Amino acid sequence: MAVPTAIEAQITARGYTYSELMVAAAAREIADGELVFVGMRLPMLAFLVAKRTHAPNAVGLYENGLIRETPSPQLLYTMGDPPNLRCATQSGQMLDVMALLQQGRVHVGFLGAAEVDRFGNLNSTWGGRHGEMHRLPGSGGACDIASLAKRTVVLLAHEKSRLRERVGYITSPGYGRGNSWRSTQGLPGHTGPSALITTLGVLRYGSDGEAFLASTHPGVAVEDVLANTGWTLRVADNHVETPAPSDAELAVMRSLDSNHFWTK
Repeated sequence: MAVPTAIEAQITARGYTYSELMVAAAAREIADGELVFVGMRLPMLAFLVAKRTHAPNAVGLYENGLIRETPSPQLLYTMGDPPNLRCATQSGQMLDVMALLQQGRVHVGFLGAAEVDRFGNLNSTWGGRHGEMHRLPGSGGACDIASLAKRTVVLLAHEKSRLRERVGYITSPGYGRGNSWRSTQGLPGHTGPSALITTLGVLRYGSDGEAFLASTHPGVAVEDVLANTGWTLRVADNHVETPAPSDAELAVMRSLDSNHFWTK
């Protein structure tokens, strides 16, 4: 994920990379004992970090039908990698894990997208590039996760073109137009986005469903975040700096990802 060079230099001087900071922030969204729809890319490493630090009893669910109570012993590049298959608690079908969503048993799901808007709606279906619209990969299981998991966490590069007032296409629902929108659409109660972790900070959602800036990453000014957001973003009164990765979190990341495939 692209980060402004000046900010990246400040982060590196602190002894960790920007991706390591984002992985640590994502891992902390997992509580011990939770069922976690892991997702792809950085969340795969974040789940392993959580399992080996503060959430040893979390259970990982993967869209290809895998369920893991023990963390993979090696770094994962895709959810179908042999280390993730070997000694899995269950190696089944997509329906096996999607059924847990339908039962309301999944606590948190990690998602990515091309765009997100002020109410946490995600677009991974249509996107603009060089002035032209392009068909993107689409939902996969993201719409199911966004609709049925008790909460979702999104990781995204913080760019004005990607954090929009309103996404051009809703692939996966957030809080719609805010307030009671989810309940009026028949979605389960007490579900929806809880955090948006970007390359500049962490956004969370108010009782009205609208995002607000909860923390900025070290070296990032609030003004940097506002200038790169496509709407007038609210800033929390108790806004803080995103906590740095702990020694324990960094030790896990670096033991697994010694070549910095995910954390360069």
